Amino acid sequence: MNGVLMQYFEWNLPNDGQLWTQLKEDAAHLSERGITAVWIPPAYKADEQEDEGYATYDLYDFGEFDQKGTVRTKYGTRTQLEEAIGALHDAGVNVYLDAVLNHKAGGDYPEVFKAIASDEEDRTRTHGHIRKIKAYTGYDFKGRGDKYSDYKWHWYDFSGTDYDALRDAHGVFRIVGEGKGWSQWVDTEKGNYDYLLANDIDLDRPEVIAELNRWGKWAAEEFAFDGFRMDAIKHMDRNFTSQFVDEMRKERGEDFFVVGEYWNGDIESLKEFSEATGNKIALFDVPLHYNFFTASQQGKDFDLTTLLDNTVIQYDSRLAVTFVDNHDSQRGSSLESTIDDWFKPLAYGLILLMKEGYPTLFYGDYYSMGGVESPHRAIIDCLLAARQKYAYGEQTLYFDHPSTVGLVRHGDDEHPDSGLVFLMSNDEGGSKHMSLGELRAGEVWHEITGSIPEEITLDEEGSADFPVAGRNIAVWVKK
Repeated sequence: MNGVLMQYFEWNLPNDGQLWTQLKEDAAHLSERGITAVWIPPAYKADEQEDEGYATYDLYDFGEFDQKGTVRTKYGTRTQLEEAIGALHDAGVNVYLDAVLNHKAGGDYPEVFKAIASDEEDRTRTHGHIRKIKAYTGYDFKGRGDKYSDYKWHWYDFSGTDYDALRDAHGVFRIVGEGKGWSQWVDTEKGNYDYLLANDIDLDRPEVIAELNRWGKWAAEEFAFDGFRMDAIKHMDRNFTSQFVDEMRKERGEDFFVVGEYWNGDIESLKEFSEATGNKIALFDVPLHYNFFTASQQGKDFDLTTLLDNTVIQYDSRLAVTFVDNHDSQRGSSLESTIDDWFKPLAYGLILLMKEGYPTLFYGDYYSMGGVESPHRAIIDCLLAARQKYAYGEQTLYFDHPSTVGLVRHGDDEHPDSGLVFLMSNDEGGSKHMSLGELRAGEVWHEITGSIPEEITLDEEGSADFPVAGRNIAVWVKK
């Protein structure tokens, strides 16, 4: 099956509590378009209602309890979420929850404990002396009480925090105590990138590990989630992440899907993580995203033959979850690296029509961003239809020209009309001699995006010169 994942949110959605209702109403349409799974945003209570969900407060409150001044989350209530999941499952669409297990925000009360200031740019270095600080690390979840879990969080469940109320000081404070310190097995950016934001969860602490494992199994069972998108795993001890996935699959079965957000454009870092965790966690292909970004910035000066170099697809295509943009790369976000509009059809054409990778469609590219309608929906619909109908069988890559590259999907017996030719250009229009094999001799082919009106007849070897317009894509199929 040609699966497609949709990220069903963007950073600037309105705080109207309507996303789950919208998703429920959209379920049948998504299924018709060939979307096989939806990644939903963090669906539990954040530190304030308007938060996107990443400033996690209570993992067990999916819009059910009056906490942080609200019952619903930014996206709606628990009941609305359950209805959306039901509608998606009825339509044959899987649901992946965004699991934020790196940090907690919005503590209920302050606690006093010992800590030392870490250097912002090199977390292995410290400033000053160990001293007492006061921070909001106490969580009692009064609105929920002990329902679903009686675990209450305290300073010793965290490894770091960002604010000392005793001195009204902001910074990165490493919590000091028996067995405490930054996790060892994290990304080496900033010396040690364990600390990201808010109250950093101590993923080396056995009681914390047990509680997060328990939450994961509870959430997957309670809401019938089909998988998790794990947030910020470069900041999390990889031994925790590895055992968490093992525990989930022991409980939910080997098909429980997990994709990790390890935001690093260096394939060597991703390879090291993947090999250390047994190559069992799918990874967003961040290096491919950065190749797209660079290509969109450089235009005709970018060598398209290098587009797939040093990517997760190239390393292990079974692990690659490909994407063009997402909430982190969109304009105004912390990792802003937005693909230019002219290049988006090229990037989506490639990830949707090539054999390798599990392609992700971004809500902002399909629907809207900040209320502004996307200009790409029509071409994405065309590509989704092509993926469903034609993108099957073996593949031949034609990455042999710096400004015009493409591929052939040869089709298979299960899909009688299948097989296609895809080309992309970042400069002037051109053509490429491509072969579909002798069995295709004499077939008439046409271009389905509307960019080229002429038809082509394949020669006795099943080959032809397939054209593509300048700075555009072409998708050719049998007429």
